[in-house]
Parts: sequence; structure tokens; C-alpha cells
Amino acid sequence: MIKPLVALMGTILLANTAVGGTAYTATPDTYVALLRELTPGDRLTLSPGIYERGLPIHNLNGTAQAPIVITAPSDALPAILLAHAGRNTVSIVNSSHVTVRNLTLDGAGLPVDGVKCEGHAQWAHHITLANLDIRGHGNNQQTVGISTKCPAWGWVIRENRIVGAGTGIYLGNSDGNAPFVGGLIEHNVILDTIGYNLQIKHQNQRPELLGMPQERSVTTIRDNVFSKEQGASNGSMARPNVLVGHFPLVGPGANDIYLVHGNFFYQNPGESLFQGEGNIALYNNLFVNHAGDAIRIQPHNDTPRTISVFYNTVVASKNGIVLLRREGDPEYSQFVAGNAVFGGPPLSLPLGTSSANVTKHYEVAGRYLNAPFDPLEKLDLYPRPGKLKKIQMETRSLHGYESWNRDFNGNRRKDSFTGAYAGEGRNPGWPLSRSRKP
Repeated sequence: MIKPLVALMGTILLANTAVGGTAYTATPDTYVALLRELTPGDRLTLSPGIYERGLPIHNLNGTAQAPIVITAPSDALPAILLAHAGRNTVSIVNSSHVTVRNLTLDGAGLPVDGVKCEGHAQWAHHITLANLDIRGHGNNQQTVGISTKCPAWGWVIRENRIVGAGTGIYLGNSDGNAPFVGGLIEHNVILDTIGYNLQIKHQNQRPELLGMPQERSVTTIRDNVFSKEQGASNGSMARPNVLVGHFPLVGPGANDIYLVHGNFFYQNPGESLFQGEGNIALYNNLFVNHAGDAIRIQPHNDTPRTISVFYNTVVASKNGIVLLRREGDPEYSQFVAGNAVFGGPPLSLPLGTSSANVTKHYEVAGRYLNAPFDPLEKLDLYPRPGKLKKIQMETRSLHGYESWNRDFNGNRRKDSFTGAYAGEGRNPGWPLSRSRKP
């Protein structure tokens, strides 16, 4: 049985020892003292209430087998971390193998970040952020829901909801010196940000840090909802829903890759839905932008390198898929295949990179998809019968990508459909929405 933590005559009484560590239950008055004492395998449960002293995760180090867990009961009233001026709410410094989950972060409109791996930290690795409700962080475009500003690797950012932030998730630093390596970003819902829903910055040559991966790593972005339907900046301040920068140009990390699949990108009034450079596999995603571009693979801080864009469904009033190279760029393997693209124009690509795509003008998307122009509650991008089937393409080059043969609904591809769905007629899967993809 897990006992509550209580303060008695100035002494903190600890809970009983659980398997693999000690389990504690804390209140707003007692939790800060416990944070400093957590060791591998410990679990700290925050009782429902308002917590106004932040969550300093400083020099807390669990292990892979015995992580430190800080949580609230998922079936209880929320534990709310309330922002305070001059202090990021969840502050992470030189910590590892720590899980933070089931908490509400209320930014109260202040210019502070919700979760920040601080810039003065040397590193932070194997941090899991799960089922956080992050709100009230829209003070300005530079206020961020989740941010890393030091070398970070092995992070899992899962099942969080971020609404109305200046920037939803910002990983890395603008100078390229805070690499984000080998991360997993999945099943998040990021809505109505002023700037990016998600940005991962470019990386300079990787520092030599104990434990930082030297072998080829993968950063996976899958099954998220990215929407900028409301509240976005325009003009020179407009930003894509998602932007991923290049990996190191030489040395460890030069062959790292982004796998971006199973995501729903929805609306951006002033910019594209996705922009990227470096090494990217972009597949089995849905893109809907009734006000502009969908996909732009183009130079930003360097150049597109190995690029694989396949099995996406794109509905965009302007550019569907754009792939740009700088003049004189080295030749890398790049292909755009098996996509169903409805845009104005559908494709703008170098010669020799396109095959087996269905490309039509934006206005005729309704002839091929069930309801591509309806409001979100009725939006349906599933293929109409007989429209997107039996377009043959070579798939051997796809086999190295996880879930390459699973469509947007997770169903195995049995026939040669173009686009994100491997079926036709009535959609048997998730109705598109601004909620978490199951």
C-alpha cells in the first residue's frame, strides 16, 4: 500500500518502499523537499491541487531499469503546476531516465516555458514527457510548451496536449549547438500555436559527451495532430506547422534521419504544413491546407539530402509537394512516389524524382476523396471507389522504414493504393479531429 507523505513537527515522513524504489504521495506543501531526494526507481505522486513552486528536475538520475517517475493519478482531479514569473515551470538540468506524466501545466499567460531543458545544463537524456496538458503559454511567439536548449538524447514526448502556445515544441537551439538526438514524438495534439507546432533545429558537429549516441540514430515523429487553424502569426512571422532542420554535416550524426509518418497536418493560413531539410522519410501522412502550401522540402540552414516522400494524401489550395535543391548541390537519393496530391500545382520537383503519383488540381479533389473540403467534423480523405487503386510502384527501397506498409489507419497495405489510405469507400478508421489519434 502506498501511504501519503505528511509533514509532522517539521519532519517529512517517507512512504513505504515499493518494488524497485520508494513510492511517495506529496501535496503542494511537501513535494519540493521530496524532489531533491528521489533516487532510481522512486515514484512521486502529486495529489490533486495547485502547485506554485515549479518542478525543478535538477541532477535527478534514474536508470534504464529503474527510472524516476513524477506523476499524478490519471483518474483523479488534476495536479496543476501554475507558472511563476521569471521561472520555467518544469526545469530540467543534468538529469536522466526521468518520466513526468499526467500533470497540467498552466502558463497563466506569462513569458515562461512549460517544460524547459535549460541552456546552462550540460545534457539531459532519456526524459519521458507523457500525457501533459499544457495551456496558457501563448504570451508571445517565443513562449514554448516544451523546449530543449542543451544536448538531449533518448527523449520520448508522448500523448501530450498543447493548445495556444507561442510555439508548441522547440527542440535544439538557434545556433545549432544543442542537438536533439534519437527522439520519439508520438500521439501528441498541438493546436493553434502562434508559431511552430513543432520545430527541431539544425545541428552543428556533435559534441563528445558520455552516453550520447555516436552510431546512426532515428528521430521518429508519428501519429500526431498538428493544426494551426486559429491564432497563427502572418506575414514575416508566419511559421510552418512542423519544421525539421538538418543533422550534422560530417561526423557522428551525419546519417541520422527523421521518420515522419501517420500524422495529420491541418491548416495553416500563412505558411506550409511541413518544411524540412537533411535526411527525411515522410510517409503515410494526411495534409490539408485550404489556405496555402502543404509540403516544402527545401534548403533552410543547409540542404535536402536523402529524401523519401511516399504514400501521403495531400489537399492544398497552393503547392502540394515542393522539392528544391540549391544549384550545385551534391546528388542524394531523392524520390516522391505513391502520393495522392491535389494542389495548385500538385508537384514542383526536380526531374527524375517523381513516380506513381496521382496528381490532380486542388478543385477536383472531391472526385477522388470522400469529403476533402468539408469542415473538420465531416472531413473525410478516404478514397472514393475505383479512384486511387492499382497504381504500381517499386517498394523494395521502402522496406527499411518502420511501418512503411501500414496505412494512416494502421492497416496493412494489401493492394497498390496511392495516398495515405490503403482502401476505398467508407473509412473504417479514425474520424479526423483535433483530438488524439488512437
